[in-house]
Amino acid sequence: MLPSAQQEAIPVIVATAEVRPLSVQIEAVGTARANESVEVTSKITNTVVAIRFQEGDFVRRGQVLVEFDSAEARAELEEAQAALAESENQYKRSQDLFTRQALSLSQLDQIEATLKANRARVSAAKARLEDTVIRASFDGRTGFRQVSVGSLVHPGTVITTLDDVSIIKLDFTVPETFIYVLEPGLVVTARTAGLPNREFKGTVSTIDSRVDPVTRSIAVRAELPNEEGLLRPGMFMTVTLHGKPEPALLVPEAAIVPEQGKTFVFVVRDGVVERREVRTGKRRPGEVEIVAGLREHEQVVIEGTQKVRHGSRVQAQLYEEPARS
Repeated sequence: MLPSAQQEAIPVIVATAEVRPLSVQIEAVGTARANESVEVTSKITNTVVAIRFQEGDFVRRGQVLVEFDSAEARAELEEAQAALAESENQYKRSQDLFTRQALSLSQLDQIEATLKANRARVSAAKARLEDTVIRASFDGRTGFRQVSVGSLVHPGTVITTLDDVSIIKLDFTVPETFIYVLEPGLVVTARTAGLPNREFKGTVSTIDSRVDPVTRSIAVRAELPNEEGLLRPGMFMTVTLHGKPEPALLVPEAAIVPEQGKTFVFVVRDGVVERREVRTGKRRPGEVEIVAGLREHEQVVIEGTQKVRHGSRVQAQLYEEPARS
């Protein structure tokens, strides 16, 4: 029913439905991990004769960290090299004898086999000598030293840790309902209680190929640049994942009127209110996406919804959004 001419107009504040970019923001918690991380261990049983790093040092790939007693390994290498030299000389003489038919082919093959075996022994001796020196496998920072000069270490003994924290890998999980949002390259913002008032931005690098059937969530990994070295492996961090912005019809959250499981807005047209059912979509602080029931540029009541009803005459004042800094 149309309002009577005598009906007093109700003052309300309205806002215009606008199409603007909207991205889904997903909140999660995650654990920081080093870009590369290893426990530096020995491959052999030997005695430490020199330690070439300090705890907390930044070391380069290939830099010597620890030296073991190499006397026995050097002696084995010299013995193997001497045997190889003798085999090479004997092989050369045998080739001359073979060309003069003073040596059979089977004898030459046997001498050649001995030469190859001695070459293999030299390679093995060099490898054993190389095992007496432990080098950094990548650029990184060392941890606590677990051995001293003179310590007898065994295979698997942890000498120190080595972490590359130039990039931090942040692992977190997202409910499977947001799987449509996920893709590599999405921006994430991370925070940690240990570094208040600091934000760390990165991007999604990897999305797991499976959804956990128990938690119904999917694991996501983001990479955060860590040039200052403030982030450490093992940190607990809160994560905000920013989905790819897409156009959406938005109205202020205050315009939404829920009633009996349905959602309504009051649309103002020519000074008269129309109560209209709508269907909402994504949300962000202060705004709601309308996916059905409303058109762009229509005006909805955001202050005074409790005073109006369908058909009310209103005096509308357009809401002026504060300037964003």
